[in-house]
Amino acid sequence: MGWLDRLFGAPAPDAPVPAEGAGIARLAQGGGAVQAYSTINLRDEHLPDFLRGGMTSKAGRTVSEYSAMRNATFNRAVNVIVGTIGMLPLNLFRRGADNSREKATDHPVHRLLRVQPNPAQTPYQFKSFMQGRALLYGNAFAFKVPGIRGPQALWPLDPLRVTIEQADDFSLQYRYRPKTGGERIYKPSEIFDLRGPWSEDGLRGHGLLRMAAEALGLAEITDEAAARLLRNGAYVGGVLEHPKQLSEAAIERLKHQFQDGYAGVENTGRWIVAEEGLTAKPLGASGRDAEGLAQRKHQAEEVSRFTGVPRPLLMFDETSWGTGIEQLGLSLITYCLMPWFVAWEEVVARSLLKESERETLYVKFNEGALLRGSLKDQAEFLSKAIGGPGQGGWMLADEARELMDMNPMEGGVGQRPAWSNEVTDNA
Repeated sequence: MGWLDRLFGAPAPDAPVPAEGAGIARLAQGGGAVQAYSTINLRDEHLPDFLRGGMTSKAGRTVSEYSAMRNATFNRAVNVIVGTIGMLPLNLFRRGADNSREKATDHPVHRLLRVQPNPAQTPYQFKSFMQGRALLYGNAFAFKVPGIRGPQALWPLDPLRVTIEQADDFSLQYRYRPKTGGERIYKPSEIFDLRGPWSEDGLRGHGLLRMAAEALGLAEITDEAAARLLRNGAYVGGVLEHPKQLSEAAIERLKHQFQDGYAGVENTGRWIVAEEGLTAKPLGASGRDAEGLAQRKHQAEEVSRFTGVPRPLLMFDETSWGTGIEQLGLSLITYCLMPWFVAWEEVVARSLLKESERETLYVKFNEGALLRGSLKDQAEFLSKAIGGPGQGGWMLADEARELMDMNPMEGGVGQRPAWSNEVTDNA
């Protein structure tokens, strides 16, 4: 018995040879229990994707992270979500007895969130990586390196190598299988677990790779069909018909017209001079070609629905949307990012803060950067917020300058309400 027999089981004597591309689907539909290696095509181009944790679709395509990110719409949507989460500051605040708040920069969790989560990643890299794992696979895990004042580092773990187990008494443990070394068991207190919004058991989230597998598989087939059409199809501008036969001289003149006066993009759309009663018939795109383009557009929209990213941010709409960028930011936050904001804020509070600290400390994303309108809109807002003589405001000048990343005014002038200048002038 060879190594294939030991790996897949002994082959059936009368098992038929599988068709090209059919083996992986049979393997996946069998739940991974392979009875005979004759049902697997080891030369299938999608086998590496399947072995890396890919999921099969009814369209016969194995959807993996690599294949999914080659889809332009999916790639754009994932990068919008991941990049935005990584970019926005995640701040730790301390609430005072008088309901005042300040950034808790002296707390060790502030360093993890804003300075260095681990020696290999910046805060942007850590947040974007964790968000990407949770978005694609449903969960993102990180090991909390213990320290004197709490976790001193957060090291990401591969979600495909982590299994969540629940005992009869509802206690949890995380089983991690590293690439090298033995298996490790972690307690919930040792793991930072960012879970996606959709889950069947409340423990393991379902990522986009699983939820959108069918749409991504169909999109891949549609793109492949378009590529084959471009590679193998013949695209001509028209046909020159003649009732009989052209003379040799006429044929030579036509050849020179095409080569010297009509070849190249600069001559696109020009017509030739017909010879000896030739009739010109232009050829356009067929209904089959138009149907293929419509199918590609439909699949792009179908993929985008799984992400919640607004259409203009996915480059669907051809109209200008520069004047509505503030509304786009509001739509992105409200219908796409807000659940992830809450997930991050709650898991940081649960995993990184002590129970006694949660009374006065809390975590919050600063989404204000996405809601800033044009400079004119910002100027009008800040003018009303600061107020002035005869106009009550609700913000100090230094607070407004902080929103614009500017230093406080000298001499403490920015700490006095703007309407107080009226009293000074009258005096």
